Amino acid sequence: MNAEPISVRATRYILVVHIARCMVFLFATESWCRRMVLTASRRVLARVLVVTAVGLAVSCGNDNQGSTIVVGAGDSAESNLLAQIYSGALARTGARTSITANLGNRADYLGALDSGAVAVVGEHSGELLTFLNGNARARTPEVADKSEPVRLSVTEELSRSLPEGLAVSDPADGTDMRPRVLLAETAATRDNVRSVGALTPHCGEIEAGVAPVPGVLRAPTGPVSVVGCAFAGTSAYPDAPALRKALLDGEIQAGILTGPPTLASGSTDGLIVLSDGDYAVRAENVLAVYRKGLLDDQQIRKLNYVAGELATDELVGMIQRVRDGAAAADVARAWLDQHAL
Repeated sequence: MNAEPISVRATRYILVVHIARCMVFLFATESWCRRMVLTASRRVLARVLVVTAVGLAVSCGNDNQGSTIVVGAGDSAESNLLAQIYSGALARTGARTSITANLGNRADYLGALDSGAVAVVGEHSGELLTFLNGNARARTPEVADKSEPVRLSVTEELSRSLPEGLAVSDPADGTDMRPRVLLAETAATRDNVRSVGALTPHCGEIEAGVAPVPGVLRAPTGPVSVVGCAFAGTSAYPDAPALRKALLDGEIQAGILTGPPTLASGSTDGLIVLSDGDYAVRAENVLAVYRKGLLDDQQIRKLNYVAGELATDELVGMIQRVRDGAAAADVARAWLDQHAL
């Protein structure tokens, strides 16, 4: 094969450089570029245009991978775990992701989301609604009868209460992270109380205590609203064992744990957990809150797929493992693999 003349190679090199410059500056010097192109032979020009087109296609195809999606997390084990799940799920769409952890409490990590420092955070639907809108009336995850006085679900009213520029994924309907109302088993049997609704007529006569469940998103000192149940008084306890002891000793007549009792081992021995099918305690489903315009449709769908797979028992088990020292990234990765996400 004959060697290509030096003049042709030089022409190609010069042409590539100047065409690249022209494209970078959006053809601001269009007429000059045209003169350069016309000086080249058609054979050289054809080769250069093919190479340039390929380069442009590769560049355009990688635009979405150029920016990093930052997932934020507060200080709790659950917040860290959810950040790892969302980050891992988004990464499997081809996105570049990172995590900013230990952002503090709800006000802190929502502030980071609002400022654009992070793009996604994990939340509980009811607690976030309460935080954003103290006058919100929605209690249930769904509203079947729109003729009822409260015609919005928690997620619907939450969407209306979000600051401009923020949106939420689908809620994880299989998760129930609500606080639980407890009674001593002997008292519940004596008064035939098995549900929060049955307790309501007696609330004004009894003292209640509240204790945090370790590892959950909820701030331990946050108030717990039980619709239709105004207790005679409410006291704070440092943990579930102290609350249980107060109930069994008769110091208080009702107890409230700020999350699933299974996260506080032994916390319900000798006690019963009241059912709450009417959502006297507002629904608390896990969901992702994200900044609009930073995620594409595929990535938003991925967050919704995560919501469709999360369930209370699995989530509680993962929180326990993280709280006991397992790496949240490993726990999240195993769960994503198990659910083919």
